[in-house]
Amino acid sequence: MSTIENTSTTEDRSRDRAAVLAEIEERQREIERLHAELAAWEATSEALPRRLPFFTTVSGNEVEPLYTPNHATGSYLEKLGVPGGFPFTRGPYATMYRTRLWTMRQFAGFATAEETNRRYKYLLDKGQTGLSVAFDFPTLMGYDGDHPRSLGEVGVCGVAISSLADMETLFRDIPLDQVSVSMTINGPAIILFCFYVAAAERQGISPGKLRGTVQNDILKEYQAQHAWVFPPEPALRLILDMFEWCSTSAPKYNPISISGYHIREAGATAGQELAFTLANGFDYVRRGIERGLDVDTFAPRLSFFFDVHNDFFEEVAKFRAARRIWARRMRDEFGAVKPQSWRLRTHAQTAGVTLTAQQPENNIVRVAYQALAAVLGGTQSLHTNSMDETLALPTEKAVTVALRTQQILAHESGVANTIDPLAGSYYVEALTDRLEAEAEEIFARIDDEGGVVPGIENGWFQREIANSAATQQAEIEAGVRTVVGVNEFVEGSDGIEIETLQIDPGAEARQRERLARLRAERDEARARAALHSLKTAAAGGENTVPHILECARSYCTLYEIRAAMEEVFGAYREPVFF
Repeated sequence: MSTIENTSTTEDRSRDRAAVLAEIEERQREIERLHAELAAWEATSEALPRRLPFFTTVSGNEVEPLYTPNHATGSYLEKLGVPGGFPFTRGPYATMYRTRLWTMRQFAGFATAEETNRRYKYLLDKGQTGLSVAFDFPTLMGYDGDHPRSLGEVGVCGVAISSLADMETLFRDIPLDQVSVSMTINGPAIILFCFYVAAAERQGISPGKLRGTVQNDILKEYQAQHAWVFPPEPALRLILDMFEWCSTSAPKYNPISISGYHIREAGATAGQELAFTLANGFDYVRRGIERGLDVDTFAPRLSFFFDVHNDFFEEVAKFRAARRIWARRMRDEFGAVKPQSWRLRTHAQTAGVTLTAQQPENNIVRVAYQALAAVLGGTQSLHTNSMDETLALPTEKAVTVALRTQQILAHESGVANTIDPLAGSYYVEALTDRLEAEAEEIFARIDDEGGVVPGIENGWFQREIANSAATQQAEIEAGVRTVVGVNEFVEGSDGIEIETLQIDPGAEARQRERLARLRAERDEARARAALHSLKTAAAGGENTVPHILECARSYCTLYEIRAAMEEVFGAYREPVFF
């Protein structure tokens, strides 16, 4: 290099350094100006009257009057990254809704399998892209439709499924290799899952082609929902049996949907929903690893289910924080190597607890904004509640309006055109950081209780949720929280004169007749042999899924299969905590 060239290079470097220093000085002056202007603004704004004495999120966290760059923490790559890349704050997939819209589901089920099959075909015809099965209360608890404890409840709050025959009818003429199916069932989830697999086999469809999710989250049942069958340890063993079986036999199917929805519906705050749900997820992962499973063989199929409540920005931030926390824990604590194991995928449902019987048409608006929050938060699947669900199961008109809400969001609003459009909002980023920090604090408290199961057994989770629920209800009753049409803007008429769905009172009798016919026509010897084999497997260490599948194929009923395992595992009785 010549002397002239060397001198030129040195001068260029000097100019570059000078430019950088000038830029740093300008940024420092801008920060000083920002602080001065904020101080002046605060002095002025504090002197003005407030509309409310205080401002908080629905969960009770204080909301600052203004968010600025001063609230930003951490580097962009550390906190946000890119969609589809670690830490997945901006979304679990690289192109999100620009490639594929979220799956649009409607939670549906009532009366017998025949009636619900007709509703499913109606919804698919209206443009729904996935099915979500609502089971009646006897099914949720593992009872057949003719069991004494089922009296008066068959088909009332969901569809009655007592055997493989019912599951075959439920999906008659619906190709299960083309439709994603979600099933909200927990205590007897493994049994209903086997009914579903066997029903697909009757259609000539192998388990490897099935897509969908079974909720199967027993930890949150002990914490909030209370639809359990077996004690915690054997119940968790059955979940791990499904992890193991699905990882090789049904690799496209999600064997669990770790659910915060019911935790939030029971009264938890957004931070508690986030932390309790992820803590449950960590416990499932930990137990899977202790079982001897490679974390990267089952973690990619773990899915989540979150509530979408009324506080719009808090809900958006909750989804973003959940992905970030999950990614870091899976990589750094559990040693997962595959990015698919770090990726949190979630279904979302608008908050049933926010719906009101008074002025039920207002629920359409609530649901629309909640659905928008779920989409801006990056959900993979969404159910929108119907306006009449506080009064009855939804009518076809109400459920169509709920589905159209999603379709308008997807095709008219423009929100699906760009990824994570609220990223960079000082408020949203601050909320995301706050929820992440709150969750970490709660994780530490769970550890102090000895872990998730000890925290359930000593009632810690139940008390935390109950206390939060009591606080929220007290605020509503005191008028601190406004609920439109309930404690403010009340009309002389509640506006409840809307059409509601009437369940055929003959559904229970028809279900009893179906069960009697099934028992008379099945191969009884095969059924008894299958049940005996299941009990033997339950008493040993063998995976129970193949044995429950054989029970399903032999047309053993739901309660017969439950009872066989209950002889080995016992039944759960909740201790008194309050």
